[in-house]
Amino acid sequence: MPVTVHTFESTLLRGNPLGDSPTRRIPVYVPEAAFARTGARFPVLFALAGFTGTGLSFLNYDFYQPNLPDTLDALIATGEMPPCVVVMVDGMTALGGNQYVDSPAVGPWARHITDELVPWAEATLPVLRGREHRGVFGKSSGGYGALMMAIEHADTFAAAASHSGDCYFEYCYGADFPGAIDALRKAGGLEGWLSTWRSHPKLPGSAFPAVNVVAMSAFYSPSADRPGAFDLPFDLETGEIRPEVFARWKLRDPVALVSGRADVLRSLKLLFFDCGQRDEYHLHHGNRILHARLTTAGVPHVYETFDDGHRGIGYRVKHSLPRLATALTHGA
Repeated sequence: MPVTVHTFESTLLRGNPLGDSPTRRIPVYVPEAAFARTGARFPVLFALAGFTGTGLSFLNYDFYQPNLPDTLDALIATGEMPPCVVVMVDGMTALGGNQYVDSPAVGPWARHITDELVPWAEATLPVLRGREHRGVFGKSSGGYGALMMAIEHADTFAAAASHSGDCYFEYCYGADFPGAIDALRKAGGLEGWLSTWRSHPKLPGSAFPAVNVVAMSAFYSPSADRPGAFDLPFDLETGEIRPEVFARWKLRDPVALVSGRADVLRSLKLLFFDCGQRDEYHLHHGNRILHARLTTAGVPHVYETFDDGHRGIGYRVKHSLPRLATALTHGA
């Protein structure tokens, strides 16, 4: 398996509000073709893990489904996909994961990728240089991150693929609000929750709504007047939604951003996204809405649905990776 785990010292992540280490462990896949031809260079893809996952998660063994490097080996060996280098971003945080956008309550995670990892990859790995040979992909929160890279950083990436990415926040997060309120109130409030939620030997399933909502609050509604703090989208005392805070969340929703970024999105070589028709987080609705918004805006894209839910859908990269690598290889 042509994978090496690199240690990367981030300057941008030093002193981040959560105290997360700036030392990142980043697995990198280099195709066998790089070792067969001296000086050969390839497109580069940046892989973004879903919430509670990180770059190393892409290496996990599964009896039924091959991990990402094995999938890449198979796709390249059969000729379904041109060779490419894949950088698996280490986005783990003290909140349990990452949305891959900059937030003063979490850290400059988008800039960590665009301003640090991209130049590092081009300086140290056998990759083709330039935006036209760079792509990004991920699933769930990683899919959201890929969409946001396309929307906000199309000057860095020419192609993006999202599998079951977070869209239409009213549906994908709103269902977690009542459970999050109950868990946070039981813990005595946000501070009580943050000080105790990792004390369990195993995270109870009932705690996930609070884990999810707290993390999303840190990324989407950082406090304007309290450095490092963030605002919850509801009143903990009554449970009522705080519309002024949730409005800030919606400013980070891909569905809401399409119309204002249509010209930028049209510059992409490829925008691919899909979602299972039985997604447990209601993301099939959000992705369908995203498809409609992109169509109305005249943005070329590939949208697919499939008969499955949210979990265990790593196999779907077989539908995106060949498209990404082909789009980014063209003109090399």
